[in-house]
Amino acid sequence: MKKLFLLYLAVVGNAAWADEINYEDHIKPIFREHCLRCHGDDKQKADLNLQNYASTMQGGSGGEAVTPGRSSQSLLFDSITDPDDDSRMPPNKPPIPQEHIDMIQKWIDTGSRESSSSKSMVEARDTSFQPAADAGQKPEYPAMPEELPVCETPELIRPLPVLSMDTSPWAPLLAFACQEHVKLVNSRTGDELGSLHFPEGIPHVLRFSRDGAVLLAAGGKPVEAGKVVLFDVKTGRRLAEVGDEVDAVLAADLSPDQSLVALGGTGGIAKVYSSADGSLKYKIEKHTDWVTTVAFSPDGKTLATGDRAGGIHLWDAASGRIRLSLSEHSAAVKALDWRSDSKFLASAGEDGRIVWWDTADGWPAINKTNAHPPKRVPGTYGTIPNGVLSLNYDAKGNLVSTGRDNKVRVWDSKGKQIKKFELEQGIPISAAFAFDGVKIFAGDSLGRTHHWDL
Repeated sequence: MKKLFLLYLAVVGNAAWADEINYEDHIKPIFREHCLRCHGDDKQKADLNLQNYASTMQGGSGGEAVTPGRSSQSLLFDSITDPDDDSRMPPNKPPIPQEHIDMIQKWIDTGSRESSSSKSMVEARDTSFQPAADAGQKPEYPAMPEELPVCETPELIRPLPVLSMDTSPWAPLLAFACQEHVKLVNSRTGDELGSLHFPEGIPHVLRFSRDGAVLLAAGGKPVEAGKVVLFDVKTGRRLAEVGDEVDAVLAADLSPDQSLVALGGTGGIAKVYSSADGSLKYKIEKHTDWVTTVAFSPDGKTLATGDRAGGIHLWDAASGRIRLSLSEHSAAVKALDWRSDSKFLASAGEDGRIVWWDTADGWPAINKTNAHPPKRVPGTYGTIPNGVLSLNYDAKGNLVSTGRDNKVRVWDSKGKQIKKFELEQGIPISAAFAFDGVKIFAGDSLGRTHHWDL
């Protein structure tokens, strides 16, 4: 039967496979092979009949079986991919072949068409990017380090992995995390410009302000202390210290007007402080696990927070009131980054997924379920780690991501991969575009930095 099905696919052609998968031509043959004995016209376990399109979309006693456009939220897809042998469908049988699962997933994600002449049930989203007129004005004199104080750096047995890096939005300046300091480099020439002392411990987060004049560094010492520090880029002077955590700060960001600092960590609570006096403005206590990433929208109206359980929430940045909850990731959210027009938010997770969210209603406009697919090394068994570890938007709406497949990938505003680079050793765990978009920088697990010309 499997050979006949694969032959059928060859006959109908790859074009239908790609974008026009439909129930009658592609999905019903799969159901006939695996599902209709228990969920057909003769028998309907859980009141679910998959023998025709209408009853499939109606669902059963457990609710709707298919959520068009979102396989991750569809009961049907969950039931055939459940890792528990006792819960997975069909019961007491081997899993459905992976090529069948992939087709069902594609069918759902492309809008659950009934036939070749049917339209997708999901409205197409316009993900095209047009820079906003007020997206940010270039300072007359973009900030560059001038006379930084001398910074004594600790001697290390081996380099610290480059946990975080960022580039100035207006100047050839790269900052990347090192043990107890932040190194500053001219991104155009490669010259080291100095370091900023961070005796608090390891800088887990680095973020330049929207005007490039301030650098946020957040981190600390595990199970001991955590803090956020704001540095003046020109002089290296400490402008503010925010937070007094009992563990390292894992997530932090500075609002576009530099008035608010958001932070989060292992306590599962996101906190927002005034940068002027360090007073606590509000707490976010909705997360059920570590807060792993936070990000203010470029227009300053929204704060996004993500956690280790895969949850993402959008909040009113001024008041802390919830706006939307975004449910798609099944593992830790590793990164959030906003497109400069504030219309789209990108998220990356340890589940291997990159999602481009339409923040008007929280819909996943683009969903890359296997954005950094790993290769199985001969002799290895079990599940292969498949995480996406970082994200960074450029001024043109392109996105750079790093993953456990040892690759750095560049995506356009429609989610199409346009470039990829591979490390021979080490895992790339942070990346950023140069201010002028002509280079990409990445930091790896061996403590090295890399760059590629675009």
